[in-house]
Amino acid sequence: MDFIEVTLKVNADFADILTAELGELGFDAFVENEEGFSAYIDEDKYSQQELEETLNRYADLAQIEYATQKIERQNWNEEWERNFEPLFIGDQVSVRASFHEKPANAKYDIVINPKMSFGTGHHETTTLMIENQLTLDHQGKRVLDMGCGTGILAIMAGELGASEIVAVEIEDWTVENARENAELNGYSSIDVRLGGAETIEGDKPYDIILANINRNVLLDDMPAYVAVLKPEGYLLLSGFYTDDLPMLQERATRLGLTYLSHRVKNNWVSAIFKYS
Repeated sequence: MDFIEVTLKVNADFADILTAELGELGFDAFVENEEGFSAYIDEDKYSQQELEETLNRYADLAQIEYATQKIERQNWNEEWERNFEPLFIGDQVSVRASFHEKPANAKYDIVINPKMSFGTGHHETTTLMIENQLTLDHQGKRVLDMGCGTGILAIMAGELGASEIVAVEIEDWTVENARENAELNGYSSIDVRLGGAETIEGDKPYDIILANINRNVLLDDMPAYVAVLKPEGYLLLSGFYTDDLPMLQERATRLGLTYLSHRVKNNWVSAIFKYS
């Protein structure tokens, strides 16, 4: 399966908004640049009409220019190698590709070869989730990563000492990529599953559940998360904006969760809840 690349030239104030909008259309990899960003989607999921309708909604608010091209799957490595810069998160976590040198001052070193999967750490939501993970005790814990993308959060859980890790994704090629990255980082024991919330039904309870997806999926699937969350366990959510937080807090409260804290970066949010 080949990909469609949509390169957008847009003001930074609207780049995050359009990233979220395109995510709802099925775009699942994004690369920022100085003039905007590029978004990627499987060719069979791409709709020119949906793209134009989405961009037209913002035509009166921002100047948007875009271009599309088809990219063969085998050329994806060249694309991200050209754009993927090493990253340092929370003054502790290095996120880099396999062709980057390991930094000397990193407490945790994660190697990610994305292959079109979302989650290199460069997007605000991934960074925020990792920063929140750093505040929780993972040692010997059972951890679930929903919407795992590249597997970066599951790998971070392993770095923090989790003893059992399950990761779930809806795309078969993303599952393959998450498994490759897990093995690359020495965590081949991570159980990477294909599917959605139905794959965790009846699971042994988890101490920590990570879900970096989007607002609507989080609202729909939160009951499934709570059903497999241990008492005193933690639920970390991201993939939504500050305006969405009250809605998620209300849903969480009705399910018996207690809001603890949240972080914000460029209007994106990651929140921590505890099951009491």
